[in-house]
Amino acid sequence: MLKNLRILTIFPEMFSQFQEFGVIGKAITSGGINFSVHDLREQGVGKHNDVDDTPFGGGPGMVMKPEPFFNTVENLKKEYGESPYILLTSPKGKVIDNNKILDLEKHETIYILCGRYEGVDQRVSDILADEDISIGNYILSGGEIPAMVISDCLIRNIPGTLGSAESLTAESFSANIKGKLKEPVYTKPREFLGHNVPEILLSGDHKKIIEWRKKMRKWG
Repeated sequence: MLKNLRILTIFPEMFSQFQEFGVIGKAITSGGINFSVHDLREQGVGKHNDVDDTPFGGGPGMVMKPEPFFNTVENLKKEYGESPYILLTSPKGKVIDNNKILDLEKHETIYILCGRYEGVDQRVSDILADEDISIGNYILSGGEIPAMVISDCLIRNIPGTLGSAESLTAESFSANIKGKLKEPVYTKPREFLGHNVPEILLSGDHKKIIEWRKKMRKWG
C-alpha cells in the first residue's frame, strides 16, 4: 500500500495549496500519507544551477537536463532508504485510468518527475523512470498539474482519507458499479427551477431505488 509520495519539480511552490485543502490536505497533515515536494534546481548543473539546455540537432525551446533528475532521485533514495517506483509525466506515456491508479497504489513509495519546456532528456525515461504516464492526449505547460491529478487520485484511495469508506465503492469507475459512471444524485430542495427530484428517490422503496440506480449507470 502506498505510504510515500514524492514530487520532483522546478516549481515546488505550485504544490503549497495542494497540500493544504480538502481531504487531500487532511490526509497529508494527519500523516495518512508521507507527501513531499523536492526542488530539482537544488541539483542543477554549474554555478547557475541550470536545469535545461538547448536541444541537440537544433529546434525550438529548451530541454530539461538529466543530471538534476538523477541526482535528486539518488539523494532521496539515500536519505529515506527507499526503493521507489518512478513515474515521469509525459504526453508519450500511458493515459491514466482508474485501473492504473489501483495498480500504482500497490507500491509503497512513488516518485513523480515533472517535465517542462520542450520535454525531458530521453535518458531520464530510458534509464531512470519505471514508466512514463499521461493524464490525457493534450499538452500542458508542465508536469506539475498531471502530478497533482495523479497524487489526488492515489491519496484519496488511502483508507481513512474520505469521510466514508463506502464513497470509494459507490463512485464512478469503481468495481462495485462495474466500472460505469455513477447514477445522477440529488439533494434538497425537492423542486428547483422547475426540475423535480425523481419520485422513485422519494418513495422509500429501497429495492426499487437500487434498481433505478443500476439502470441509470452508464459507460463512460
